[in-house]
Amino acid sequence: MSATAPRVALAALLGALFSLSFVHTGAWALQFVCVGVFAGLVARAPTRAAAALGWAFGSAWLLSGTWWMFISLHRYGGMAAPLAAAAVLLLCLALAGYLALALALVARLRRGTPLADALLFASAWLAAELARGLIFTGFPWVASGYGQVDGPLAALAPWLGVYGIGFVLAFTSALLASRKLKPVLAAIALVALAPLTERDFSTPAGTLAVSLVQTNVPQEEKFSPQHLPQALAWLHGAFSDARGTLVLAPETAIPLLPDQLGSDSWAGFQAPFADGRRAALVGLPLGDFERGYTNSVAALATTPYRYDKHHLVPFGEFIPPGFRWFTELMNMPLGDFARGPLAAPSFAWGGQRIAPNICYEDLFGEELAARFGDAANAPTIFANVSNIAWFGDTIAVRQHLHISRLRTLELQRPMLRATNTGATAVIDHRGRVTAQLPRYTRGVLEAEVQGRTGITPYTAWASRFGLWPLVLLALAVPLIRALRRR
Repeated sequence: MSATAPRVALAALLGALFSLSFVHTGAWALQFVCVGVFAGLVARAPTRAAAALGWAFGSAWLLSGTWWMFISLHRYGGMAAPLAAAAVLLLCLALAGYLALALALVARLRRGTPLADALLFASAWLAAELARGLIFTGFPWVASGYGQVDGPLAALAPWLGVYGIGFVLAFTSALLASRKLKPVLAAIALVALAPLTERDFSTPAGTLAVSLVQTNVPQEEKFSPQHLPQALAWLHGAFSDARGTLVLAPETAIPLLPDQLGSDSWAGFQAPFADGRRAALVGLPLGDFERGYTNSVAALATTPYRYDKHHLVPFGEFIPPGFRWFTELMNMPLGDFARGPLAAPSFAWGGQRIAPNICYEDLFGEELAARFGDAANAPTIFANVSNIAWFGDTIAVRQHLHISRLRTLELQRPMLRATNTGATAVIDHRGRVTAQLPRYTRGVLEAEVQGRTGITPYTAWASRFGLWPLVLLALAVPLIRALRRR
């Protein structure tokens, strides 16, 4: 069966519909439909046709899920609209190549038995997602497991993590696609029984009163000398009026180096916390020309603390070799930042150990898990500071909230989110949003958060081995199949 134009079009439509699950919390069942129909198309396709179907599905999946990158390139980066659109399209086509190659391998190795072929399809799906999430610093946004944050497979998060959920999703969907009674019943049983694995691996560790600041500074005004004084004045007032023991402010809430602020202005930000009863974690750049600059979180407290972002954004925070010409087409305040350590220490405050992460660092659960290597000093609370205003009023805001919720399920730690434009929220260790500010408003969210201690199975193996157990699983299935075929 060849990959005729209607089948390729159908695969693209399925990929586009698949992305709805990353925005609408009730659309998790749609994932099984989309992947199941897609697996049925691939099951009877020869090698080249399977690759074409995979490319169509993957490209539409990524394009419909990450089209908002166009806004940062065009509206805020000053890149011509056709060039910005082409850049986003080419990126999605390139990343979809992983799925195309994986499914071409499926077409060569399948045996025609539902269980074995479903396992092969799921391992290929897993391999493609891991490749996209790891190679060239990784782009795991809209990984399939995020669409299950409100579905039954979410119970598997503290065991398998987001990629493991994607593997089970692909496996059960492929079984459903077989249209044979026993595999279909097995798939239904897997999905139905998944919630029975849900349990608390963590225990309460006290509460902390927090104030989460949402600055709501339009991106075009973020670095503007004309608007900066008013934004900084409001931020200072928010720090003074906040009631929480811990105040959390967004990424680059102060978009200047402390030296650029001047000693009086910097001292003014520190003053509300000088008595030692409260502390703040605020996003700002740090460093100097000799030692390099970092995208950081600094503590305004009697106890000094600094967190430097480890996982930097290509083209935004560092320029890959050979691509300076591309960044010169944009009018963004870009730079080559220095990286912070992977397993950074937490900020000890109010009986908690708060572990900051900046912007899309919370996409990389295996990197957050690395902070649990020393169990005695493991985080009790995670704190994400973001400036997602680069992407306007788009689905990126809701997607990022889904991502943070999945992290809390994997690690069973609450997540505080302080953002420029949203979603500023408190998420408990079960992925539930317990408090949230309206998006695109300026304000301070006053709430309480319960810290947690204890280690999930995912945290235990990911903190030691990273994602290597899943990589080995993704490679072992096709390798065994190939050896048996020979």
